Amino acid sequence: MLMNRIEKAAINNPARRALQRLYEVPTLLKLAGGPLPPGAKAAELGCGPGYGTQLILDRFGAAHVDAVDLDPYMITRARRRLASQQHRVRLAVGDATDLRTAFDAGDGAYDAVFDFAIIHHIPDWRSALAETARVLKPGGVFVFEEVTAHALARPSYRLLFDHPTDDRFTAEHFLQELAHHGFTVRGALTRIQGDYLLGAATRAH
Repeated sequence: MLMNRIEKAAINNPARRALQRLYEVPTLLKLAGGPLPPGAKAAELGCGPGYGTQLILDRFGAAHVDAVDLDPYMITRARRRLASQQHRVRLAVGDATDLRTAFDAGDGAYDAVFDFAIIHHIPDWRSALAETARVLKPGGVFVFEEVTAHALARPSYRLLFDHPTDDRFTAEHFLQELAHHGFTVRGALTRIQGDYLLGAATRAH
C-alpha cells in the first residue's frame, strides 16, 4: 500500500538519510559479509526517492540496479536523483510481488535483492518474499531491514502512519518465512525491543 503524506515526509528527512547512511548500511554490509561481487546485478523493492538505490550502487558495489516502487511520485523523484546514473539504474512503477511485469525479470535474474523497510507495507508480504526467492540466483543475497508488528502496534505508528493491519510479522515470523522459501540467514539482529529487524540471507543453491 502507498505511504501517507507524513511517512513520505519522514523518509525524505535528512535525519532518516543520515541514519541509513551512517548506521544501517554499515550494519547490513557486515551482516551480508561485505560488498557484492564485481558486476553484480541487484533489485530494490520499494525504492522511494532513490536514496537507497544510490547506496546500493555506491556502498554495496552493485553494477546495475532495477528499482521498483508502487508510487509514481516516488519514481519521479528517484529518476531526478539518479539522473547521472541512468546507465546503471532502471526504474519502474510496479509491484514488488511481480518483478516479471516491472522488469521482465526471469527466475534467477539477480545477484542481490534489497529491502529497505518496504515489505511491511505490502499486504501480501509472503508473496514479496516468494518473489524475492524466485528472482535471486542460487547463492544470491537478500539484504533487508524491516519494521515489525511490535513497532506497528505502538501508538505513534498507529497515529501517524498507514500500514496493513492483517498478517503483520514479527522478526521471528519474517525469518521463518525466509527459511520456508529456501533462504539461509547469514546474520540478523533486532533493535529497540524487536521493533526493527536487519539482516542478510542467502538463497539456497
